[in-house]
Amino acid sequence: MLPTKILLLAAAVFAAPVAASAADVNVLYAGSLVNLMEKGIGPAFNTASGDRFRGFAGGSNALANQIKGKLRQGDVFVSANPKVNDSLTGAANGGWVSWYIGFATSPLVIGYDPNSRFAAALKTKPWYEVLREPGIRIGRTDPKLDPKGALTVKLLDKAETVYKQPGLAKAVLGGAENPAQVLPEESLVGRLQSGQIDVGFFYSTETADLKIAAIPLPKDVSLSAHYTVTVLTGAPDADGAAKFVDFLLSAPGQAIMQTHGLTLTKPTVGGDATAVPASIHLK
Repeated sequence: MLPTKILLLAAAVFAAPVAASAADVNVLYAGSLVNLMEKGIGPAFNTASGDRFRGFAGGSNALANQIKGKLRQGDVFVSANPKVNDSLTGAANGGWVSWYIGFATSPLVIGYDPNSRFAAALKTKPWYEVLREPGIRIGRTDPKLDPKGALTVKLLDKAETVYKQPGLAKAVLGGAENPAQVLPEESLVGRLQSGQIDVGFFYSTETADLKIAAIPLPKDVSLSAHYTVTVLTGAPDADGAAKFVDFLLSAPGQAIMQTHGLTLTKPTVGGDATAVPASIHLK
């Protein structure tokens, strides 16, 4: 028989409460926020909450399609366009989203390779004239899969009217889905940095974050991303997801977003405001 002291020690060990293990919070987010999420918000959330941020980036529409098709499961969805949430709202769309919160914006800009032979012209000539010059290599995202790609097409259509330049959109883009220009969201930055393209359409948060040379667009044609966040219906870790959203909107989260070049907006709720978890504090 084991000594009494050993039996008592064993009993104490098995009776001791076991520390709760950290939970994984899976966040599906717009690809323009890679640096913000992976190097800013994610690590800070881990430290503040004790949970583990797990991120997956992609075009907002593409992510919504994957959610709807049950090809990718997540707890939190961050989109670059409020309208993307509509494709996940209602029974006909699977009821994945019942509410969402708008929290920041980022204007579309033209990022360029400073070593490109077109770099000097971008500093001295109207941007739309440079983009229609022969031989310039332009990169942009798919307008069907990514709000940034859709904004790019809308931008050129708007510029055509504002600057009274018939045929400008066709001359620059060569068609909305021109395969010579349309690139995956996750590879656009790398193509520019490696000199494979001369210019690309990005959000200001991307160019600020990655120190990419950029030309801001005039106010008369400027368009912006409008970021939203929600907890997906049926999220495997709904509590952790609510904690993530609350942290994102908190003072520390907002400070991180500003550091990464986002323009903060007053949090506004779309959809069913009564469905927003009470643990999410709207400032």
